[in-house]
Amino acid sequence: MSRLSLCPVCRKAVALPAELRPESFPFCTERCRLVDLGKWFDGDYVLAEPISPDNHEAIEEVLAARQGEG
Repeated sequence: MSRLSLCPVCRKAVALPAELRPESFPFCTERCRLVDLGKWFDGDYVLAEPISPDNHEAIEEVLAARQGEG
């Protein structure tokens, strides 16, 4: 059984192994990738404050919040 992730836009299952991933990974399709990009351009997504690459706790919080959206 292969490991799966969820598309951040539509929540459809997406394969994690490199040989099974779509080119649009972590999104399931190019359409979902573009929907997400549009949300950034429209200001629907914002960073409350800059995150330092060394601040691992903040990065983990952002990733956990993204997995819980939908």
